Amino acid sequence: MRDFRLGDVIDDFCVKCRRLTNHAIVSLLNGDAAKVRCRTCYSDHDYRHEQAPPSKKELLKQKELFDAVLSGVAPSLGPADTAIDPEEIPPAAVKKKKRA
Repeated sequence: MRDFRLGDVIDDFCVKCRRLTNHAIVSLLNGDAAKVRCRTCYSDHDYRHEQAPPSKKELLKQKELFDAVLSGVAPSLGPADTAIDPEEIPPAAVKKKKRA
Protein backbone atom coordinates (compact mmCIF):
# COMPACT_ATOMS: atom_id res chain seq x y z
CA MET A 1 0.00 0.00 0.00
CA ARG A 2 1.42 3.37 -0.96
CA ASP A 3 1.61 6.45 1.25
CA PHE A 4 -1.28 8.89 1.20
CA ARG A 5 -0.83 12.38 -0.22
CA LEU A 6 -2.99 15.48 0.07
CA GLY A 7 -5.77 15.42 -2.52
CA ASP A 8 -5.77 11.64 -2.95
CA VAL A 9 -9.23 10.12 -3.32
CA ILE A 10 -10.26 7.46 -0.80
CA ASP A 11 -13.55 5.91 0.29
CA ASP A 12 -15.04 6.93 3.63
CA PHE A 13 -18.42 7.15 5.35
CA CYS A 14 -19.91 10.64 5.04
CA VAL A 15 -22.00 11.70 8.01
CA LYS A 16 -23.90 14.30 6.01
CA CYS A 17 -24.70 12.04 3.03
CA ARG A 18 -25.02 9.00 5.35
CA ARG A 19 -23.34 6.67 2.89
CA LEU A 20 -19.95 5.49 1.70
CA THR A 21 -18.63 7.96 -0.88
CA ASN A 22 -15.41 9.22 -2.44
CA HIS A 23 -13.46 11.67 -0.29
CA ALA A 24 -10.39 13.81 -0.91
CA ILE A 25 -7.69 13.90 1.76
CA VAL A 26 -7.48 17.37 3.32
CA SER A 27 -4.91 16.74 6.09
CA LEU A 28 -2.46 14.02 7.07
CA LEU A 29 -1.19 12.91 10.47
CA ASN A 30 1.77 10.51 10.67
CA GLY A 31 1.26 9.45 7.05
CA ASP A 32 -2.42 8.57 7.57
CA ALA A 33 -5.47 10.60 6.55
CA ALA A 34 -6.73 12.78 9.41
CA LYS A 35 -9.40 14.95 7.73
CA VAL A 36 -11.25 14.30 4.49
CA ARG A 37 -13.69 16.23 2.28
CA CYS A 38 -16.68 14.48 0.70
CA ARG A 39 -16.62 14.87 -3.07
CA THR A 40 -20.42 14.71 -3.20
CA CYS A 41 -21.53 17.28 -0.61
CA TYR A 42 -18.14 18.96 0.10
CA SER A 43 -18.40 18.60 3.87
CA ASP A 44 -15.17 18.15 5.88
CA HIS A 45 -14.90 15.61 8.71
CA ASP A 46 -12.43 13.33 10.44
CA TYR A 47 -11.40 10.20 8.56
CA ARG A 48 -13.59 7.37 9.85
CA HIS A 49 -11.81 4.42 8.18
CA GLU A 50 -15.01 3.55 6.26
CA GLN A 51 -16.89 2.88 9.54
CA ALA A 52 -20.41 4.18 10.03
CA PRO A 53 -21.11 5.72 13.47
CA PRO A 54 -23.24 3.56 15.76
CA SER A 55 -27.00 4.03 15.50
CA LYS A 56 -29.02 5.53 18.33
CA LYS A 57 -30.53 2.10 18.96
CA GLU A 58 -27.06 0.59 19.46
CA LEU A 59 -26.04 3.45 21.77
CA LEU A 60 -29.19 2.99 23.87
CA LYS A 61 -28.50 -0.74 24.22
CA GLN A 62 -24.89 -0.04 25.28
CA LYS A 63 -26.11 2.47 27.88
CA GLU A 64 -28.61 -0.03 29.30
CA LEU A 65 -25.90 -2.70 29.59
CA PHE A 66 -23.50 -0.23 31.19
CA ASP A 67 -26.14 0.86 33.72
CA ALA A 68 -26.92 -2.79 34.53
CA VAL A 69 -23.25 -3.48 35.25
CA LEU A 70 -22.91 -0.35 37.40
CA SER A 71 -26.00 -1.19 39.44
CA GLY A 72 -24.47 -4.56 40.30
CA VAL A 73 -21.08 -3.11 41.27
CA ALA A 74 -21.95 -0.16 43.51
CA PRO A 75 -25.06 0.28 45.62
CA SER A 76 -27.11 3.35 44.85
CA LEU A 77 -26.50 6.31 47.12
CA GLY A 78 -29.37 7.90 48.97
CA PRO A 79 -29.83 11.66 49.49
CA ALA A 80 -28.14 11.48 52.92
CA ASP A 81 -25.02 9.87 51.40
CA THR A 82 -24.60 12.55 48.75
CA ALA A 83 -24.39 15.50 51.18
CA ILE A 84 -20.99 17.19 51.08
CA ASP A 85 -19.27 18.14 54.30
CA PRO A 86 -17.75 21.65 53.93
CA GLU A 87 -14.62 20.51 55.79
CA GLU A 88 -13.91 17.91 53.05
CA ILE A 89 -13.67 20.54 50.28
CA PRO A 90 -10.02 21.38 49.56
CA PRO A 91 -9.13 25.08 50.01
CA ALA A 92 -8.06 25.40 46.37
CA ALA A 93 -11.59 24.53 45.22
CA VAL A 94 -13.22 27.35 47.20
CA LYS A 95 -13.48 30.54 45.14
CA LYS A 96 -12.86 33.83 46.86
CA LYS A 97 -15.19 36.78 46.31
CA LYS A 98 -13.69 39.81 44.58
CA ARG A 99 -14.03 43.14 46.30
CA ALA A 100 -15.53 45.93 44.23
